[in-house]
Amino acid sequence: MISSREGSVPAALFRGLVDDAGLFPPTALPMAEALRRHRADLAGGSPVLTHRFLCPASRLPELRAHLDSPVRLGLILDTPDVPPLDGLTVELVEVPGGRAVALDVPARQFVEVTAAQLPVDVPCGVGLKIRCGGPTAAAFPTAGELGSFIAYCAGHAIPFKATAGLHNAVRHFYPPLGTDRHGFLNLVLAVCAAVAGRDPVPVLKTTDVGELVRLARAVPDGVAERARGLLVSYGSCSTSTPIEDLRALGLITGTTAGVVEENA
Repeated sequence: MISSREGSVPAALFRGLVDDAGLFPPTALPMAEALRRHRADLAGGSPVLTHRFLCPASRLPELRAHLDSPVRLGLILDTPDVPPLDGLTVELVEVPGGRAVALDVPARQFVEVTAAQLPVDVPCGVGLKIRCGGPTAAAFPTAGELGSFIAYCAGHAIPFKATAGLHNAVRHFYPPLGTDRHGFLNLVLAVCAAVAGRDPVPVLKTTDVGELVRLARAVPDGVAERARGLLVSYGSCSTSTPIEDLRALGLITGTTAGVVEENA
């Protein structure tokens, strides 16, 4: 899976990077279709995917009605309270509002904050979550804001998840919103910079594809392991585009096992 052309890429760098957010915009697949795609991804077995299915708490009854086999879940808490989770395999819970909640399951918890809310006081073992985009230009944090969040997490050894706006590997201008969209490759390499004691902002800002590929191939194994211990994963409504982007950049090899992505 890892490319050997012009230097190797640490296996840890992209392993288990992408959570399945197919239920969320802009793809917003119906539950049955999202689960069919998820099962196809499981069969494909790409190591870039976590093979974890993100589901809003409000849609758990709908999920249960369509389940014909167990799935590993990431629960997005969009209800006032945590709903009954009996019979479900919940690996993580993502909580809005900047405050942790009490859980009756042994799941990892990630509290969503903005860079402006830092510093925050979270219980030991609780991580953070950062939103990297949304339906408006204002929903995209600047490179400086995202960089300060990454540096804070690195400095305090707080694991984090990312969501929204990370549609492609490399930072690029997005005309419909008139703003730059962050690249998930930029994000991964910015975390590598932070754990190595460097400023993550320049890496977040760059649109130089060749430079990003060079940086990825130059990451030491130990730095990659530490960085991915910090950046747990990010949610993507497309599970094929991240793989296709990394393959096009020569950073991974292989295919998506024939999985067809619609509306991504």
